[in-house]
Amino acid sequence: MAYIQFLGAAGTVTGSKHLINTSDDLRGKNGLQVLIDCGLFQGQKEWRERNWRDTPVPAREIDAVILTHAHLDHCGWIPRLVKEGFRGPIYATPPTIDLCGIILPDSGHLQEEDAAFYNKGKKSKHDPALPLYTFEEAQESLRYFKAVSVGQDTTLSPELSFRFVRAAHILGSCMAEVILKTGPQTRRLLFTGDIGRVQDHKIAPGKVVHSGPAEGEIADVVVMESTYGNRLHPEEDPRPELAALITATARRGGSVVVPAFAIERTQKFIFILKHLMESGEIPRLPVFCDSPMAIKAVEIFLKHDEEYTEETRGLIRKYGSPLEWPGFTFASTAEESKKINAVPTPVIIISSSGMVTGGRILHHLSQRLPDPKNLILFIGFQAPGTRGFTIKSKSSEVKIFGDFVPIRAQVAALEQFSDHADPPELLQWLRTFRSRPGATYLVHGEPNASGQLQDLMKKELGWRVEVAKYLEKVEVA
Repeated sequence: MAYIQFLGAAGTVTGSKHLINTSDDLRGKNGLQVLIDCGLFQGQKEWRERNWRDTPVPAREIDAVILTHAHLDHCGWIPRLVKEGFRGPIYATPPTIDLCGIILPDSGHLQEEDAAFYNKGKKSKHDPALPLYTFEEAQESLRYFKAVSVGQDTTLSPELSFRFVRAAHILGSCMAEVILKTGPQTRRLLFTGDIGRVQDHKIAPGKVVHSGPAEGEIADVVVMESTYGNRLHPEEDPRPELAALITATARRGGSVVVPAFAIERTQKFIFILKHLMESGEIPRLPVFCDSPMAIKAVEIFLKHDEEYTEETRGLIRKYGSPLEWPGFTFASTAEESKKINAVPTPVIIISSSGMVTGGRILHHLSQRLPDPKNLILFIGFQAPGTRGFTIKSKSSEVKIFGDFVPIRAQVAALEQFSDHADPPELLQWLRTFRSRPGATYLVHGEPNASGQLQDLMKKELGWRVEVAKYLEKVEVA
């Protein structure tokens, strides 16, 4: 019997990896093996340590990867998979491939930088501290990517084919519809990846890509994310509160530091800042996008205008490319990043990583967290165990580069910028299914989030819903 095995994002919100095995033997001794997503574990130490372990299924025995989108918790372990011996194709949409072309090498570069920093300061328990993979290893992994358009049927073997349908999460993001044929039976599997919001532009402004997700699905088995399974997005327009926070910080002479995912969240946020400045709702402060990916990411977004909402098209028509806006600086080199510290306050600094797990944001926070005049503004989900979660929880201190940094700055969060659907939006989408799935497995969520969404779906839809367990195998045919 064919089966799915959950190799990541089961019991946690990171490290997405779901294996399809067409074997008639649960020991997986034969059959095609396809991995849906290949993400980094982030957050708590017990999960991060799994990044350093070999896959439970040897990498060389995996035949292909189907990638839903270009966030590190879904794609960031691909270079390590290749390093371990994987040599198959990695299927993704053209925008996802373009984004991975900057995200994965940048991830390798940052890991090399972090290892060098820890080695220089002797602040690691490991001697020497090593990167999970290098810039060159990440570049090497890109040669295995193969572009697949949305809606294109792709056959991997007589037993298994798939197509992408829009997920509306970030640029290029899709769900994977998998057709599995075992003997006389045919099974439809749907892997959602991350599910975008069913949009209302007034309460979720700045959406870059198509509203969604795709409706009218048919599936026997659904593997579905549950990131926001226990939370509701605020219904208020976040722009007045954002304007008030920035204005108050500027008046007291402080700076605004925004940890933001380099892909989509940063682009969305700077367009909103531009609009607020042009409308006079906030002062014209210098804005620094401090990420090596920033310039390339903007170029990729401008390239793939087929993905835009009409709102985004209107903003680009009105304001042009962010790379040419006066007062907006994109720091691509380490030297340009360091120069930001010499700019008189107040300023707005947007830097990655979004969960403060690494990258240049660490340097900005280590300098600005102790000063109560400053504002640390979160505009994205913070997984438990990450520095972002610690800061957002308003702890008294946070460990950065081996030292404890006091948290005296104002800390605020705006939840409306999330690109994950919340429970009412998920139910709205699920009710469009043309038939009830035989089973749904919830992944990519903390236990409480997955558990509450499980209860809600059983009550409201009458579906059979299970919360996936790490390394669990479930039969699908």
